[in-house]
Amino acid sequence: MTQPRILIVEDDGDLAELLEAHFSTEKYDVLTAAWGAEALEIAQAEPLNLVVLDIRLPDINGYEVCRQLRLNRRTQDVPIVFLTEKRDRVDKLHGLELGVVDYITKPFDVRELRLRVRNALARANQRAFIHHTTELPEGVLVDERMTRALHGGSPWSIVVFSLRGLEDFRERYGFVAGDDVLRAVALMLRNAVRELGGEDDFIGHLDHDTFVVVTQPEHAEAIRERVQTKMHYSREFFYPVSDREAGTPIAFDDMLRLDTAMVGDGQGYADTNGLRAGLAEALARANDDSALDDEDVS
Repeated sequence: MTQPRILIVEDDGDLAELLEAHFSTEKYDVLTAAWGAEALEIAQAEPLNLVVLDIRLPDINGYEVCRQLRLNRRTQDVPIVFLTEKRDRVDKLHGLELGVVDYITKPFDVRELRLRVRNALARANQRAFIHHTTELPEGVLVDERMTRALHGGSPWSIVVFSLRGLEDFRERYGFVAGDDVLRAVALMLRNAVRELGGEDDFIGHLDHDTFVVVTQPEHAEAIRERVQTKMHYSREFFYPVSDREAGTPIAFDDMLRLDTAMVGDGQGYADTNGLRAGLAEALARANDDSALDDEDVS
């Protein structure tokens, strides 16, 4: 079994050495960084299971390190435990807002930190196939459901919904606003499937910004149209009021839009890899058609 890899970001050399020795003894693969920028470089280069992060660092503070980790798709779901001297409730709330899973103040008991790290890793493992923001299935659970559709012998359709521009939106307005968009689209999908779909319908994530609905062919178009319509009328409310006022130079279509496509059981997919490729091709065609429509309008 692979050892969990944790990154300790602590500028106190003695404390960092102590923690590295302790967690190495506990059979963790331990990496250390004394600077925020160094921590971000390591996070880009190495797969991580958890980060123990001090708030007070010599270059950028732990809040900014956490924010950048959450903005990056590679590290957005890595559990973060804040290690800090700060005890103010506002500081803790700020950490929780950034998605920190736990918060321990100095001085601390190393055994307590070890238990908190262990529990955070256990929770992360339990949720490995559930999207942390929308609570929808992803990864293996989605592949299992698509496999069932491919080989179940009954007619099926898959509708794919892709949020374009979410990374730019998150960069401009913050990860909290970006997560609100994901939750809103997930709610639109749940409502559409509940009202228009069947009991065996399935909603999941193909990737972070892309959703799939597995349904019966007679329900697929109605679900697609319902979600597209809801998104069309709701989209502007994702933006701050100041950016929705007349005269503000912002193009909603360029920043955030929902593209959709459909595939069905008659298209001869052999396995989930082929089905995923087919969904990607269908989305690409939908994007091309959308671009042509935009050119015609202009």
